Amino acid sequence: MRFAVALAGAIALASGGLVVTATSASAAPVTPGSSLLDQAGPAIKKSAQDRYSIYSQKDGVVRYTRTYGGLRVAGGDLVIRTKAGKYAGASAGLTKPLSLGVKPTVTAASATATAKGQFKGTLTATGKPELFVDATSGAGKLAYETVLTGWQPDGQTPSKFHVISDALTGTVIGSYDEIENIAGTGNSVYSGQVAIESTQAGESYNLVDPTRGNGTTCDMNNRTSGTCTTFTDDDNTWGTGAPSDRQSAAVDAHFGAAVTFDYFKEVHGRNGIFGDGRGVPSRVHYGSAYVNAFWDGAQMTYGDGTGNAKPLVALDVAGHEMSHGVTENVVPGGLTYSGESGGLNEATSDIFGSMVEFYANSTADAGDYDIGEKIDINGNGTPLRYMYNPTLDGRSHGCWATNTRSVDVHYSSGVANHFFFNLAEGSGATPYGTSPVCGNAESVAGIGKEKAEKIWFRALDNYFVSNTSYVNTTTPANTARAYSLAAATDLYGLCGTEYKAVQSAWTSVNVAGNDEECVDGNNFSLTLSAAGASVGPGESTTVTVTTALVNGEAEEIALTAGAAPAGVTVSFEPATVTAGGSSTVTISAAADAGRASAPVTITATAPSITRSKALTVTVGSVAACTATSTTAVPIPDLTTVTSTVSLTECAATPSAASTVEVHIQHTYIGDLVVSLIAPDGTAYVLHNRAGGSTDNIDQTYPVNLSSETANGTWTLSVQDTARIDTGTLTGWTLSV
Repeated sequence: MRFAVALAGAIALASGGLVVTATSASAAPVTPGSSLLDQAGPAIKKSAQDRYSIYSQKDGVVRYTRTYGGLRVAGGDLVIRTKAGKYAGASAGLTKPLSLGVKPTVTAASATATAKGQFKGTLTATGKPELFVDATSGAGKLAYETVLTGWQPDGQTPSKFHVISDALTGTVIGSYDEIENIAGTGNSVYSGQVAIESTQAGESYNLVDPTRGNGTTCDMNNRTSGTCTTFTDDDNTWGTGAPSDRQSAAVDAHFGAAVTFDYFKEVHGRNGIFGDGRGVPSRVHYGSAYVNAFWDGAQMTYGDGTGNAKPLVALDVAGHEMSHGVTENVVPGGLTYSGESGGLNEATSDIFGSMVEFYANSTADAGDYDIGEKIDINGNGTPLRYMYNPTLDGRSHGCWATNTRSVDVHYSSGVANHFFFNLAEGSGATPYGTSPVCGNAESVAGIGKEKAEKIWFRALDNYFVSNTSYVNTTTPANTARAYSLAAATDLYGLCGTEYKAVQSAWTSVNVAGNDEECVDGNNFSLTLSAAGASVGPGESTTVTVTTALVNGEAEEIALTAGAAPAGVTVSFEPATVTAGGSSTVTISAAADAGRASAPVTITATAPSITRSKALTVTVGSVAACTATSTTAVPIPDLTTVTSTVSLTECAATPSAASTVEVHIQHTYIGDLVVSLIAPDGTAYVLHNRAGGSTDNIDQTYPVNLSSETANGTWTLSVQDTARIDTGTLTGWTLSV
């Protein structure tokens, strides 16, 4: 993808992407029954139509992409972590398993026309719309992604514009441009005299770095297309430090690529931007008076700025843009470029761009927490953004608020930037500026940038998924606070100084969380080998509960289980362990246990502290007693539509806890009456004009079908009782 920094008055460093296309997976799709995926259970929100492909695999971390009904799922990526080869946790962006129809009611031609209407600039090519599942919000929606190629209105910035439209209604869900328009020895423009690597070719030298994957730096000769000429020099002394010498900007770009490569390799163990040792090509002198710099997924491009006299090749700009490359290669497609995940995307680049600047240790461009201070885009010597107090730019959020998810991602990045500064340097007066706290939060004692940067990178590398956010009331675990605390635990231990500093730093920017309680004295941690357990009637399964001593003395711990679904028993062997020990948890369902799914609280009680974890226990119907329809049925005004499923081999008697899972896209659900009609004609009303102007029904309804016979044709009836608003029944599932 392309990420850009450009100017139109005040500017912000940018990247692209409301919905992103995942990189091709490295393995063939696997089914939900595969070992690790099966162990993860409900934690990854899997459905019967899901298929998974391994995106990357290293050091106990496996990243997957997901398809549903053969379609790519944007926002469906997940991470499974292992320890000693066993399941140790998962990250997923879905709020619940997908259940929707995969047949569009809008044609691809119509989606193309809609997309063209969104494009501004000069259009040169239109791609074929891709039908996919947009789950970037956590819930699935059938959509088209159409890519239009051309030039942005300035005539110099290339455009690869993505339009996401609803495949059932045709409405535009969102759009983004992969380039965001936001307005020997070498002598560089910004970093002074620096050492750079070149390659000798006969009696001259080429600006090709053989020690960092042959990264090249070339001259676009103030054009926007055509050949980029690799810089050459006779004596291996490059540039004069003045912008008028074309080699000077090339030195900055070459140096920035080298330092960024070294930073990620030496500090984080990542083999360059792409992770495979390849160097980064850098193009300088792009366009005429082009006030922009961008990352396009494969290379860096730098303009020369106003009057071709202020090239945008400063070190933190280079580090920022290439860090977008790291993010999009670590997380499949990158962090979704909208809402809070987009803010985290931008903040990640600000954070690592600043850390690259510190790593370079240049006296000419010393490390700081100002973004873009050298390129002076504002024309008054002020930086683009201030990590220590983001509100100083007049637009960024320094504290999380309910509208943070609604502002431009360059401004919502301020919350994470402020968090990182407080974690690294502490709040209050610092050598880099005074950092306030939000509300009545307590002051923060920093742990140093060396620890803070490692925590942030591990959170990105091992935990973040494409739609991770600041606050998520539906899936609280899928937040930057939860993941950075997990990273701090991995690196420095649970409830240590670093863990508590992460808590304090997030609280200081008004991001709360449901964290592990930290206490002084005797303390232990509690983990489960799986987030959930599924059993059928008459079956049993096991998970492992593990304790670990955090501090103090190892005490005896009693294990108990809270209320379980009817007909389910939970037992422990042994029922008492010493901190550091583990126990096998057996979940058994009686032969007559009805369908149910509920969290069971596993409690570990020691004399000094009690800890608990939720284990989701699901008692399912046998496959023969469940039926699903994914055929999309349009719902016109003042019309009743139906959809049917059939059971033919269900030997069970329907339960008093039977369920009907319904998915309807509709702009006014108060118009709708939804009923289940049994084979004998008995109607069970599930939804009766409730919800007013609320959009969409995505709900599982409990229904007592104990008086019915299972086998036969079951009908879902949807009646639209008013004019104007229409919709589509996208799918439903009956489990008797």
